[in-house]
Amino acid sequence: MNPFVYRNDALHAEDVPLARIAEGVGTPFYCYSSAALTGQYRAFADAFRGTDALICYALKANSNQAVIRTFAQLGAGADVVSEGELRRALAAGVPAGRIVFAGVGKTRAEMAVALDSGIFQFNVESEPELDTLDEVARSKGRRAQVAVRVNPDVDAGTHAKITTGTKENKFGIDIARAPEVYERMRNRAGIQAVGVAVHIGSQLTDLAPYRAAFARVRDLVQRLRADGHPIDRMDVGGGLGIAYGEDPAPAISDYVALVRRAADGLGCRIIAEPGRVMVGNAGVLVTRVIYVKVGAARRFVICDAAMNDLIRPTLYEAYHDIVTVAASAPDAVPSLADVVGPICESGDFLAQGRSMPPVAAGDLLAIKSAGAYGAVMSSSYNSRLLIPEVMVAGGQFAVVRPRPSYEELLGLDRLPPWLNEPGDRAIPSRPAMIGGRKMGAV
Repeated sequence: MNPFVYRNDALHAEDVPLARIAEGVGTPFYCYSSAALTGQYRAFADAFRGTDALICYALKANSNQAVIRTFAQLGAGADVVSEGELRRALAAGVPAGRIVFAGVGKTRAEMAVALDSGIFQFNVESEPELDTLDEVARSKGRRAQVAVRVNPDVDAGTHAKITTGTKENKFGIDIARAPEVYERMRNRAGIQAVGVAVHIGSQLTDLAPYRAAFARVRDLVQRLRADGHPIDRMDVGGGLGIAYGEDPAPAISDYVALVRRAADGLGCRIIAEPGRVMVGNAGVLVTRVIYVKVGAARRFVICDAAMNDLIRPTLYEAYHDIVTVAASAPDAVPSLADVVGPICESGDFLAQGRSMPPVAAGDLLAIKSAGAYGAVMSSSYNSRLLIPEVMVAGGQFAVVRPRPSYEELLGLDRLPPWLNEPGDRAIPSRPAMIGGRKMGAV
């Protein structure tokens, strides 16, 4: 479903005009649709119906607890890659028995917290990690359930910074070495090999790389069982892409059909870890135009959102549709513009050379497909405040991450004793002013 549609020439999130949210919380802000989140989870659940499948939402895409809880209440588990994400999942109501801990650099402390929590599975990515997990688990008198993440040397065909399944990547263990690695795990007191895991990258819009990777994993499962290893889980990772603009993306049902064929007859429990596809098109970033600057060669639409709020265009050369919140006149003549932010960097842009209708200072823009890797990758660069996150359900909305105050931002710093002066106190700050309204903590 598309939760962001025009009604009476005003862009809505479900039944709420985005302009109304802007009046209430100021700009910029992220807005997520509860109905869209629910629809994506149910599309996966329906496609897997009749199989023993666990859908673990990948928190790295968007770790707001309101998003996590929405999925948890529908029956989802969680795929986490840090202690912080583990704690977020637990706090949002995901049972520990539905949590998979992935990632290449788990520390002993993180392993200990995960073991004490009783998580479902560790996805291990190197032999030193296996040895460390074995030691930590034995020290606690526990036995960790392990799936080795294998690297099938399959090129996902995505951006170089988000592909993970080739020999040049840091992720996983070479699939050719996997039988030897599983043999090393046999009869260890602290770890038990229960599955095989794979994840070849993010934003895949072609199912062919999945088909190749899953075939190799299926062969490995059969080989390991022939060697006497009780493998009963097949973790297929995530990475399914979404449509940014007019780019095509596979249907969830087609992807799941591919997974089902790969697991057919194995009797394995399937663990899927979708992230971007669950949240990407469920969110928008709303920003207000500050100035329109016409230079010698380009038109610049300068907004109050910046690369610190949405870094994907700068980091990945990513495309996001940008539309006006108030519908443009039918006879409006578009022209090329760079949509940029206030940060002191030439790389601070949200779009370059984009065909845009005429806009003026004060107009609202919506940057689409911003629910994944948006707020979760944001920062306070240039001492800009993190922006609010809002969730909509039908005709109601709520702030699910407030805008901090400048006092809170400055309060994160501490002066060393040698810089303290008599009478030092916190530096006073005035609330931000947007549209004539004070915008401190919301």
